[in-house]
Amino acid sequence: MSELTVHDPAFVRQRMEELGKMILAYSELTEKLQLSHDKLAGTVRDLQTELSEKNRQLERRKRLAALGEMAAGMAHEIRNPLGGIQLYVSLLMKDLADRPEAVVVMQKIAGGVRRLENVVSQVLTFSRDLRPQVAQADIGMVVEEALELARPSLGDGIVVTVHGPRPMDVAIDPHLMGQAVLNLVRNAAEAMGGNGELRVSFGPPREGYEARQFFLLVEDTGPGIPPQVMERIFNPFFTTRDHGTGLGLAIVHRIVEAHDGSITASNREGTGARFEIRI
Repeated sequence: MSELTVHDPAFVRQRMEELGKMILAYSELTEKLQLSHDKLAGTVRDLQTELSEKNRQLERRKRLAALGEMAAGMAHEIRNPLGGIQLYVSLLMKDLADRPEAVVVMQKIAGGVRRLENVVSQVLTFSRDLRPQVAQADIGMVVEEALELARPSLGDGIVVTVHGPRPMDVAIDPHLMGQAVLNLVRNAAEAMGGNGELRVSFGPPREGYEARQFFLLVEDTGPGIPPQVMERIFNPFFTTRDHGTGLGLAIVHRIVEAHDGSITASNREGTGARFEIRI
């Protein structure tokens, strides 16, 4: 069989086929490279977003640490004279036992001192270095105990429902996590004004969740969270109410953070607020 030459049609077809295969292979390679590039670009964007969020969290922690140190110093300075005022009021109440009108005034002063002492205690709770004493605990039991403590502030107009597997043992500080749930429940009760439905649910991490052990939801049927408030809702001393210190949710944030978890606030569909803890 004679060899093909450049003038033979068969030779031309063979070279064209080879060239077509080369072009097809090059096209496939280019497509794969483009897909790899797009995937890498997406990964870089995700990392940049994550880095930006971590930097924001770090800056927030630094600000809160500085604020906590200042608040702790002020709280200690306030607590000392408060103790003296409380002592003198109790002595005066004994001396004025035969003067009911004066005793009423002293009782009002004593009540004011107790409220100030409560504020100081909250400030110190917020500012102290939280080191969770982690132990195995049933998260359902922690929720039940928190609801029992919150019962006086819930009243008869709020219907409470709890959903979650029992028992469900997790590694947490039960005291601190109970305080976090209690603060969220009280916050929801205040938002609803004494009437509505409070739902607490918990369970294992859902698919795609950044949680290792469990999630915990506290939902209410109140007016929800205004958009202008959402970004500041966990800031210390921030409150939209006429009373309160604005430390309840800030303390919750610190407790969850101390467990290497996260907490988010959002509005439910329809009406009401939703707070979600992921540990």
